[in-house]
Amino acid sequence: MRLLKTIVIDSNSDVVAQLSKFAEENSVIIEICAFSDSLSEAMPLIKAHKPELIFLDATPINLSEFHLIKQLDFNIPKFIFISNDITKAYDAFRYSAADFQLKPLDFNDLIVCIYKVIKLIEMELSFQNQKVSQIKSYGSETSDNGFIAISSSDKIELIKVEDIMYCKAEGKYTEFVLSNKQKILSSKNLGEYNSLLLNNYFFRIHHSYVVNIKKIVKIVKKDGFYCEFEHGVSLPVAKRRQEEFVKFIKI
Repeated sequence: MRLLKTIVIDSNSDVVAQLSKFAEENSVIIEICAFSDSLSEAMPLIKAHKPELIFLDATPINLSEFHLIKQLDFNIPKFIFISNDITKAYDAFRYSAADFQLKPLDFNDLIVCIYKVIKLIEMELSFQNQKVSQIKSYGSETSDNGFIAISSSDKIELIKVEDIMYCKAEGKYTEFVLSNKQKILSSKNLGEYNSLLLNNYFFRIHHSYVVNIKKIVKIVKKDGFYCEFEHGVSLPVAKRRQEEFVKFIKI
C-alpha cells in the first residue's frame, strides 16, 4: 500500500482536526507532515517535505497564489481542493486538482478520494516505467550515447551525462544536481543509476552520493575526505570508500 506524504493548507481548526484524525485512523495510506494557513506560507514546507498530496482550502487568496507551485523543482504534488462552497469544484477542475471535497469533510468520501489519488499516481508511474522500458530498448538509458533518461511520475527527461555534477539519494528517490544548479528528482533509487554511470567517470563516494569526478574542483583532506564542487558544494567521502576513491581518481 502506498503511503502519501501530505501537507494540509487550511486555517480552519475544525478541518485541521478532521484531517489529523483521518490520518491517524488511516496511517497506512496517509501521513500529514505539515500544516499551514496559506499557500504562500506553505511553500518552504512543500520544498522541504516534497509531499505527494496537498489538501488546499480553495480560497481566493490561495488560488491567486497557485502560480507559486511552478517554482518547485520536483514532481508537482497532487491537489485535493476543499471548500464549503460547492462552486469551488469548478476551480478544482480549472486548476487540474485530483479531486474536490466539500466541508464539513466526510471520512468515507475522503477514503474514496485518497484511493483515487493513489491510483492516479500509480497509473502515472506505470506509464513512465513503460516509457523507460521503451527507451532502454533503444539504448538511451544506458548512457552509452552520452545521455541518461531520468524518470519521474509525470515525465521523462533526457540529460547529458557530462552535465551531471552529482546524484543524491532522497529516500527511495534520486536527486540529480546539474552544473547549472538545476535539480531533477527521479522516481528511481540511487542504486539503479549507480550501475548506469560507472563507466562515465562517476564514483559512489558515500551511501548517499555518486559524483562526477570531472566536476570536482578540489579534494580536501582534513578531518576526512571532502569533494568540493562549484557553487560552494562540499560532499564527504565515506571512510570505507576513501582508499578505493584515491585509486579511482588516479585513472
